[in-house]
Amino acid sequence: MIKRDQIYTEDFDLVEEFRFDEGVATVFSDMIRRSVPGYGLVLSLVGILAERYLQPGYRGYDLGASLGASTLAMGSIAIKRGCPLVAVDRSAAMVARCAKNLSQLERQGLLELRCEDIRDSVVERASFVTMNFTLQFLSLEDRQPLLQKIAEGTVSGGGLMLSEKIRFDDAEQQERMEALHHAFKRANGYSDLEISQKRSALEAVLITESVAAHLQRLHQVGYSKAEVLFQALNFVTIVAVR
Repeated sequence: MIKRDQIYTEDFDLVEEFRFDEGVATVFSDMIRRSVPGYGLVLSLVGILAERYLQPGYRGYDLGASLGASTLAMGSIAIKRGCPLVAVDRSAAMVARCAKNLSQLERQGLLELRCEDIRDSVVERASFVTMNFTLQFLSLEDRQPLLQKIAEGTVSGGGLMLSEKIRFDDAEQQERMEALHHAFKRANGYSDLEISQKRSALEAVLITESVAAHLQRLHQVGYSKAEVLFQALNFVTIVAVR
């Protein structure tokens, strides 16, 4: 049973910075479903892209795996093609739950689960990499070196799936999309207090960029193609090809 996210229902005097701790891990499935428009489709796209890019003899990576939803979405293709999957997350609370969710892959010897910072992870012999709603939590200066490492560890013709919350250069569009995103959250049962407090918690730790900035960086680190595959309000999924 999925536990409902009620982390920000209480009116806090001081809202602490958002952390992927035990409390968040417990309700994360509900939190992301109710907070990220199009999240279900993003997971479906993981499987579709895995079918296209995951190659026998090479690895699939899920960087910032949280509870393992993207790894699981690659699972059937990995099993069919005998491809090892590597799931990485630095939150011990997330990894503990991820291990339970991915136990079938582990029993078949296809899963390597790492509790470590993705900036320290070795990426090698990859044919498909997912990094969904993860890069946004890294500092701006850490993003290009990480993507450079991923690109260098990916076989020619391999793919990267990158999903991110974005910002818009046009101030009116930015304001409009933020308002619609808050309306999306209200429609999913979050109160104005919860929306406000979570926004405060994320303000210093979730740093958004424009689509153009993401695409430019991907080309700079060595991807031959990069394009938006899907957008829902201020969230996008980009696919890049090595």
